[in-house]
Amino acid sequence: MYASFFHSLPLPLASSNVYSAFVRSRTETGLILQWNKVNNSSSYSYRLNYNGINININGSEGGSVVIIISSLSSGNKYTFTFYTVFEGVESSGFNFTSVTTPSSVTDVWVKSRTETELILEWNKVNNIDNYSYRLIYNIMNITINGSDFENDTVTRNISSLSPGTKYTFTLYTVFEEVESSGFNFTNVTTPSIVTSVSVKSRTETWLILEWNKVNNSSSYSYRLNYNEINNTINGSDFANNVVTHNISSLSAGTKYSFTFYTVFEGVESSGFNFTNVTTPSSVNSVTVKSRTETELILEWNKVNNIDSYRLNNDRTYRINRGSEVGDNVVTQTVSGLSPGTKYNFTLYTVFEGVESSGFNFTSITIPATVTGLGCKYASGGYGLTVFWDPPVGERTGVKVDGNGQSLNASGESLSIGGLQPAQWYTLTVTALSWDLQSNSASVTCQTDPGGVIAGVLVFLLLVIILCVGIFIWRRKRALPSVFGNSKSKSVEHNLPSDKYKPIPLKKFPEHFISLSRDDNRGFSVEYEDLGTVGTDQSRAAALFPENKSKNRFTNVLAYDLSRVKLTQQDGPDSDYINANYMPGYNRNSRQYIAAQGPLPCTISDFWRMVWEQKSTAIVMLTNCVENGRPKCEQYWPLDYTPCIYGNLLVTIQSEHKEKSWTLREFVVRNKDTSEERTVMHFHFTAWPDHGVPAGTDELIQFRELVRHHIERFPTSGPTVVHCSAGVGRTGTLIALDTLLQQLVKEEAVNIAACVHHMRLNRPLMVQTESQYVFLHQCIMDSLQPKEDFIPEPIYENSDMIYANSMVLRQCSGNSPV
Repeated sequence: MYASFFHSLPLPLASSNVYSAFVRSRTETGLILQWNKVNNSSSYSYRLNYNGINININGSEGGSVVIIISSLSSGNKYTFTFYTVFEGVESSGFNFTSVTTPSSVTDVWVKSRTETELILEWNKVNNIDNYSYRLIYNIMNITINGSDFENDTVTRNISSLSPGTKYTFTLYTVFEEVESSGFNFTNVTTPSIVTSVSVKSRTETWLILEWNKVNNSSSYSYRLNYNEINNTINGSDFANNVVTHNISSLSAGTKYSFTFYTVFEGVESSGFNFTNVTTPSSVNSVTVKSRTETELILEWNKVNNIDSYRLNNDRTYRINRGSEVGDNVVTQTVSGLSPGTKYNFTLYTVFEGVESSGFNFTSITIPATVTGLGCKYASGGYGLTVFWDPPVGERTGVKVDGNGQSLNASGESLSIGGLQPAQWYTLTVTALSWDLQSNSASVTCQTDPGGVIAGVLVFLLLVIILCVGIFIWRRKRALPSVFGNSKSKSVEHNLPSDKYKPIPLKKFPEHFISLSRDDNRGFSVEYEDLGTVGTDQSRAAALFPENKSKNRFTNVLAYDLSRVKLTQQDGPDSDYINANYMPGYNRNSRQYIAAQGPLPCTISDFWRMVWEQKSTAIVMLTNCVENGRPKCEQYWPLDYTPCIYGNLLVTIQSEHKEKSWTLREFVVRNKDTSEERTVMHFHFTAWPDHGVPAGTDELIQFRELVRHHIERFPTSGPTVVHCSAGVGRTGTLIALDTLLQQLVKEEAVNIAACVHHMRLNRPLMVQTESQYVFLHQCIMDSLQPKEDFIPEPIYENSDMIYANSMVLRQCSGNSPV
């Protein structure tokens, strides 16, 4: 009976399994699992089993079940079994596996680096081999298997990188395709090395070094190491792509080794090694150990044990270790010299090819013994004339001793008076050269025994000499003193006394009208009379083969006697420039320098002339290009950026433009001595080539500006005046300045004499007849009130100038004038 009762009760059926589960989220220590309710019924509960742990979960409202599993280990794989439970009866179980998030790498270091490569290294996470790693940088994605490395560390070579660049990396730990949160780090490649360093300038105690920024980047700094000293230089401190650094407190004449490192984010490049030297100290004194007529033996103390020296006069002597250099003293023999000559020397100390500033000194050879010594008595018996040959070399005077007297002579003879007739006298003659004397020579002479007769003859001779002197004096008055007594080395030309006389101002209008008659016939005749003046002079220096390229025109060559000589630099021809000294008013033989406009290959010589002559003004009367033809190379900076010409640095300080002229102020600095000078540039721009300005007013005003400057600086050197050839416009302005001074001081002018005298110093001065007429017109307009001025027609009869076309092609590549 009881058995049949129990069999009649219904038994619960087995529950269905969860058919799927998924990880809703995960961390390194926890998982959130989620699954759908079985049969969407809330009547079921669930038992979750993993790692021997059972968790009972009641079915809740809603369509899914969520459970948080915590206290797990990172990067581990877990197996879960889900049982559906209903009325104490469990399903067969649903198995499910998943993993926790692996831990991130905690540190990455650079094992080694180059400019294009980084070798990264890190410890395996939890020392587990079966983790892999994903490395991301730029657009690169790299997978690294931890199992490829036997030890506890992982290394990875990152190549094809750029030098000196900062890279950002993210490193993920990967386990069963689950990645860690990622470890971010940055690192840099080695920056590139500096490739070259130059010395911008040096002295005895400092060097200014210069180099290009690496990769033109301002992000880099630089470490400079020398003598256990480290200097850091920031590239960002320099606006352009060049870095400069001044190293001071150095020793003179010393070789230093430098190492340059490029630094980026604390990482240094390999070092660039560089050596250079400071300027050696100069010799501070030189003594003459001995001297002869043709030789000097010089001696000086060695400078800091330096064995190399360079001695310059007109030749160069290089002195190195050998017989001339002792332990402490250097001796140099300078031979082949001229007797009695003062020589200027410059001595340089040389160390590793770098020269000191020069030590300048002068020394004199012994004058040559007087030769050709003879004498003759003077008529009357009371005097003697002793004579001798011209000197071999140079001498500053001659001393004659005899009869208790000591007399000095400057020429090749000397008359001695106060002697007795018919007596024998021994005279000793000694050549002088500054404070040195030659060996003496002697001669014995007898005075004239016929003293009375001699006295009469002497008297008559004096009368004749006086008459001749008066005749010569009266003849020379044909030229006014303003032009006739120049100290310039020009060839003497006597002017006819009936021509070229000064014209008083009151008579000048009448004189002007007379010359203007018959289509300016008087001007033409007077101008043609000047055509050959000075043309017989030597132009040997201008015709040297080495100097032909320095002449703009083939028929405008500097006369030898009045040419400006530059200091010789590279040879005997290096003193030539196409320029001549020109006389001014009041016997100043070097008031001006008339020069051709510089060629491209003579600009440095032009500035050297301005510097050496101590000129404070340049007057330019041409444009650089006229009618499409080059007339003068621009020899000053195009803008306010300084330009270097030879050893001179020229800077424009200011520029002021007017209608017909431009005034510029230049600062000229000698790079060797650091001396600076101011030079004014007066540029007249309204004067056509071979012609004349449209009127006289503007040129007269321009001349007043120039004259005002000259009178403000009376002790300065000659004023440099140039156009293209340096004869036409140049001669006209110089003549105008001279004549207007004469007009004020003497109330008379002599235009023909002025042009005549200028042509003795440089050919073709006042080149065209129109310019000659224009000079007269300027004087006329200076005499008349402005309202009375009537323009006169100007007739042109120009002296042709032949362009040195070969030079223009070689120097500038332009077509000839």
